Amino acid sequence: MNKLLLFCLLIVASITMHAQSKKTKDQKAIKEMCGCFEVTFNFTETFNYSKDSTYKPSKTKVDRGLEWAGLVTDENNKISIQHLLQVGNPAEPMIIKHWRQDWLFENTDFYMFNADNNWTFEQKNKKDVKGQWTQKVYQVDDSPRYEGSSTWVHVDGKKYWENTTPAPLPRREYTQRSDYNITLRTNRHEITNYGWVHDQDNSKVIRKEGDSDFVLAKEKGYNTYVRVDDSKCKAAADWWKANGNKWLSVRNKWNEIYGRNKNLSLESKVDNKALYKHLFSDEITKEEDINTIIESFVKK
Repeated sequence: MNKLLLFCLLIVASITMHAQSKKTKDQKAIKEMCGCFEVTFNFTETFNYSKDSTYKPSKTKVDRGLEWAGLVTDENNKISIQHLLQVGNPAEPMIIKHWRQDWLFENTDFYMFNADNNWTFEQKNKKDVKGQWTQKVYQVDDSPRYEGSSTWVHVDGKKYWENTTPAPLPRREYTQRSDYNITLRTNRHEITNYGWVHDQDNSKVIRKEGDSDFVLAKEKGYNTYVRVDDSKCKAAADWWKANGNKWLSVRNKWNEIYGRNKNLSLESKVDNKALYKHLFSDEITKEEDINTIIESFVKK
């Protein structure tokens, strides 16, 4: 074999092996966010830029809880993790379906939040997402929340992923105020020796058509996930085994909607109820009922 050709083949093989090794490290880091965790949620407003002298910042919020993060999908290019809160009496805890995060390798299709329950469909060039993972975050009813693409970093003993993307207001905010309509989130997910950290630097943004975005205030979020024995989250894991098929039907319907690849606008309420209140009902179990309810929230 020609020596130059052999040298080129060895270079290609080396690059391929490195890429595969890097991807394996990424997959392992993502899956380290699975398990049972004692979680502390910390949020505080740091700066405000309001022109209103009577402006009042959001109160500092600290919450704690036990959270089960279960591996729903484990494929070569997709990892899905469902979060469940376990609260109340440890002997008879209440389980609350929480957020879900999907991780897609070199994904090119995005639904970017654009204020007021609207998401804009965007497609990126393959070269722009090469080697990257998209984190897609969903609401408790599996409707869209926010998503962004970045590269996992493994350096100096650290393992983290960081991205900035627009998102709806979190529940702790939209139930208290309506003076802004976008949270521009900088999310950093870092794996630690005790579990992982969700570190956030957020901007509270006012977006109006025809105007430039105005940053009303800044916010710091620091959520720690301290790993504990999985047995502490047995009630949550058992709840998911019992209810997983229903939520598979919900995800399938949403995947069909996302697969339409067009801008998405959602109703905030139908029949005076938010979507999660419809879907959390024990009476809603049939696939056709689930599909009808979700479709009723999609604006035509």
